[in-house]
Amino acid sequence: MAEKKLTVQVGERQLVLSNLDKPLYPSGYTKGEVVRYYTHVAPLLLPHISRRPITMVRFPDGTDGEAFFEKNLPRGAPDWVQTVTLSSSGSRSGRGPGTITYPLIEDLPSLVWAANLAALELHVPQWTVGPGPTRRSPDRLVFDLDPGEGASVVECARVAGRLLEVLTADGLTPLPKTSGSKGLQVCCGVRTRRPERTSVYAKAIAEQLAGEMPELVGAKMAKTLRTNKVFIDWSQNHVAKTTIAPYSLRGRDSPIVSTPITWDEVRACRTTAELTFTADDVLHRIDEHGDLLADLHDTRVALPGR
Repeated sequence: MAEKKLTVQVGERQLVLSNLDKPLYPSGYTKGEVVRYYTHVAPLLLPHISRRPITMVRFPDGTDGEAFFEKNLPRGAPDWVQTVTLSSSGSRSGRGPGTITYPLIEDLPSLVWAANLAALELHVPQWTVGPGPTRRSPDRLVFDLDPGEGASVVECARVAGRLLEVLTADGLTPLPKTSGSKGLQVCCGVRTRRPERTSVYAKAIAEQLAGEMPELVGAKMAKTLRTNKVFIDWSQNHVAKTTIAPYSLRGRDSPIVSTPITWDEVRACRTTAELTFTADDVLHRIDEHGDLLADLHDTRVALPGR
């Protein structure tokens, strides 16, 4: 079947979009609806991913088909899509160090271009790039609360509440969001000159909570240790790791979004449904709340020394 193509004007750019009526989710949510969602959410999403190398997770045949991670700029990308070329520490193939040319999504045309590639998920590191190009020191700290078998986002909410207390006592301003999968994430704006310090600090906090709440919290990655517990994944602060971006869709059965939430919602959580939000839900939430992560940059403080 021939591709159905449509030429559209997005800002100052002209894009050719294809197969907008193709369902990308089993629920029937189409590529056109994905493009529409990202277009509407762009004013809030773009500041959170600006100057951050993008790793896309693409679902060309929808979430029922095969997905693949893509770090390098795809072939055929428009020449106006900004990029940054950075050294790589190696690859799974064992070919050793090299370089990766990442896309940078800095504007609406670039975001629509990515959506047209069925790049449902956008993942970013906790650092930005500067001129040179150079990796800047981390400006974010993230704790990924991942429920093991027998646990859910309800247990994650309990752990997040304690995490809020500990981080606030250290002078940080924690802000929560859903992962768009099974758990929660707690983010803080930080300043540090030593990139390795964020992982060290996050690991110390995770181990502290695992010691305080051993029946509920784990700080070790082994899945055999996670049953009925919440694993606090501190490793996403490593320079080589990425985290799902705020407002990004996830490749699930329905168009669930990694959604900024309030601490009142975290404290009130009693069921999984209460902290599960679709793309349409998020657009309504934006009208009501604006960007609940808007203060992430302005509340940056020096990383506590532990």
